[in-house]
Formats: sequence, C-alpha cells, structure tokens
Amino acid sequence: MNPLGLMIGLPLAGAVLVLFLPNRRLARYWAVTVSLVVLGVSLMLLVQFDPHGGFQWQSRELWIPAFDIYFHIGVDGLSLPLIVLTAFIGLLAVITGDLDAIDRPGQFLAAFLILEGFLIGTFSAMDAALFYIFFEAMLIPMFLIIGIWGSDNRIYAAIKFFLYTFLGSVLMLVAMLYLYLESGSFQILDWHTHALTALEQHWLFLAFLIGFAVKVPMWPVHTWLPDAHVEAPAAGSVVLAAVLLKIGGYGLLRFCLPIAPDASLVFDTLVIALSLIAVVYIGFVALAQSDMKKLIAYSSIAHMGFVTLGLFLVYRLSEQSAQLGVSGAMVQMLSHGLVSAALFACVGILYDRRHSREIQDYGGVMVSMPVFGALFVFFALANAGLPGTSGFVGEVMVILAAFQAQWWLAALAAMVVVLGAAYSLWLVRRVVFGEARHAQVQAFSDVSVREFILLAALAFPVLALGLWPAPLIELMEPSVANLVEQARDFKAGSTL
Repeated sequence: MNPLGLMIGLPLAGAVLVLFLPNRRLARYWAVTVSLVVLGVSLMLLVQFDPHGGFQWQSRELWIPAFDIYFHIGVDGLSLPLIVLTAFIGLLAVITGDLDAIDRPGQFLAAFLILEGFLIGTFSAMDAALFYIFFEAMLIPMFLIIGIWGSDNRIYAAIKFFLYTFLGSVLMLVAMLYLYLESGSFQILDWHTHALTALEQHWLFLAFLIGFAVKVPMWPVHTWLPDAHVEAPAAGSVVLAAVLLKIGGYGLLRFCLPIAPDASLVFDTLVIALSLIAVVYIGFVALAQSDMKKLIAYSSIAHMGFVTLGLFLVYRLSEQSAQLGVSGAMVQMLSHGLVSAALFACVGILYDRRHSREIQDYGGVMVSMPVFGALFVFFALANAGLPGTSGFVGEVMVILAAFQAQWWLAALAAMVVVLGAAYSLWLVRRVVFGEARHAQVQAFSDVSVREFILLAALAFPVLALGLWPAPLIELMEPSVANLVEQARDFKAGSTL
C-alpha cells in the first residue's frame, strides 16, 4: 500500500473505531496509537526521501471518470516537511487536554483524527479537485471542534471561521474550474506548464490569492483567527495555529507563483505591502491584548506575514537570493507551527488550573510551577526569534533576502523581531514572573507527566531546528529551486 494513502486512510479509519470505544482512557490510547503509526510512517518517508527525486511515492488512480479526476497523491521537498509537521502535531493534539473534563471524548478524539487525515491529504494531493475536496472537508472537523468543545462564544467563532474560509475558497473553486476547462485536466503539474494570457493570469491569481489569504490569514481578512483561537479548546488552537494556517502559505506556493507568474510579478507589491502591515500593525495590536490566546493569535498573524513576504520577494532578487527568501518562508512556516503550538499548549495548561485566559489573573507562576515556567519562557523567547531557536532561522533568512531587495523592506520586516520581543517578554513578565498575587496561582501544581512530555516534545525540535537547520534546508533546496524557476518562467511576455 502507498504510505501516503496509509497516512490519509488510517486516521479516518481509526476515528470510526474511537467512536465505539467504551471509556475515555481506551479511546485516548487508541487515538495515540494511530497517531504514532502515522508519525512513524512520515518519519520513514523523511529518511528515505531523495531531495533530487522530484515528486515521490506517487499513486494515481482514476476516481471520477466523467471529469477526469484522479486520486493522485505524492510529495516533494515542499510538502513532505509539512506532512511530518501535521503528523507530529496530530499526535500532540490527542495528548493535549484533560479528557475527564471533556464531554463526548470519543467524538472529540475522532474529530482530531479525521482532521489529521484530511490535512495530510491536502498537502499530498496532486490533483486540484482532490486538493479542493480535502481543503473543504477539513473545515468540518475544525468547525465541530470549535463549535462543540469551545468556550462560551464558540458558536459565533465557529460560524465566522467557516464562513470566512468557505467564501474565500468559492473563488478558488471558480479559478480551478476555469483552468480545467482551459487545460482539460485537474492535474496541478499540468497547470504549471499551461500557457495563459496576462489577463487570465491576473484574474486567476486574485481568485487564488483571496482563497489562500483567508487561510494564512493575511491582513485584512484575518479577523476570524483571534475569535477562533479564543473560543477553541487548547488542542484545537494547537492544530489551528500549527497546521491549518500553513495551508494558506502552501497554496500560494503550489498555485499562485507557478501557475500565474506574470500576475504574481504584477501583484507582488500588493502582497508585500499586506505582509508588512501584518508584521508591523498586527504586532502593535498584539501588544494591546489582555487575553493570552488573543495575544498569541495576533502574534501568529504577524509571523505568517513573514512567510508571504519571503515568498513574494522572488521577483525582486536574483535567482539564488530568491531561493533564500522562499526557503526562509518555509522554515518560518515550520518554526511557527512548533512555537505557536507550544504557546497555545502552555495557555491550555494554565487554563486547566484557573479557567481564565486573562493575563491579569496570573503572575508569579514560576514560584509554583518552575518547570512549566522555564519551558514557557523558552517558547516565548523562540517566538521573539532568539538565536539558537527555530524562530531565529526563518526570520533571518527572510530579512537577509529583503535586504538584498531593498534596505527599507528589511528594516520594516525586522520590526517583527522588535515587536515580537516586546509582546513575548511582556507576556512572560506578567504571567511567569513577579509576585504570585492570587492564592489560586500559589497553589498551582507543576506540570504532570503528560504535560511535560507534550511541552518537551515541542521544545526539542524548536531547539534542534535552531541549532542545526541545514538538513531541513538541504531537503527543501531542489524543490525550492524548481519553484523559483517556475515562478520566474513568464508565460505572457512580462520581464523582470
């Protein structure tokens, strides 16, 4: 059996069994077992992957003959790291949270397994119709996770999340149907080589941009994210921040840049401007937050602005420098997935003890929870881009690429480091250090074994990627080079 098909199908099949298991502990053991197998398969693919081999482990079966739609899956150096991240975060998601405090735990765990299978399918799909089906299908379990197991305002947040993403993806569907009618194929790689006029590219680019910008999310279509994070359970916030947002950046890589390179060149100023607004303006918005989840959510928007900035510098640089920007964007996506997941997990651990997300309700946590406090500080510093952590690597690569384009772009981009340090250290100062002003905080117990495993599992790759990013960059390098070449392969006569 194709290992990618196994990684998609096993969580879906496992979710069905979880629904019928009789008790909470058995349900969690089964969900963890399924997620461990999926992670193990993803790591096997990572070890066996040939960076110069293009798309690997492909499987192509005719699925809907009337429309020439194939169940076509495969991975390259851009999708494989995101699949490994998905499998890793999927395992941590079923570990996060106290099942004794959750209603219908079997359904809760099944929703995460289904979400994991759909996410892996999205990153491995090589047929656009299949990509769209997975892209839309993953909204359902996430909608249920927020709407059923979220906080008091969960219905509003779930509907807002669904409507924003669904309405944006309608335009994406129109673009896909147009490309199918023009090319006679739903194969994404066929679209990369299909000749389009400049006008066609402009409309297609805008349709794809809107669809994926909501998912990133880019300013000004970002307002659904803070509400979704605040209302979602801790495990939901972990998956939402770590993986779901990355589909937006991945979509820009797979669709906008290689399919509509002329339009990408024309509109790169727009995307760079929106990215810089996210970096600077949203950074200041994060500083004004009193809710821990909202602060981290706005931090996510600012850091994802770095991703879109690195991608769309490709037309302002030499080919080698453009590869630096795209590689930096990919590293930033992966780093943000790890760090944001860790920060939301930390907030979830505090919420389990005090049932409050307000910063003012804490202070002096280090006194009663020294192990937790040390890990929280580490993740906050990684979020601020501390050298030696994964947060530093991607940011520096994008800033260096921006500096080679225009110095003022680099100066504005570097604001994410300054503002990131400001709101991250402000959060740590108010929550972890200082006097333990509240009796409840003084009585906190330190992390349990399960909580320590969760945070330590996230701390290790954050540190490893920060100290030794070369293996990841080398794995992605040929695919990044191919993407840059496609993005600069102008089809309608545009020039740099």
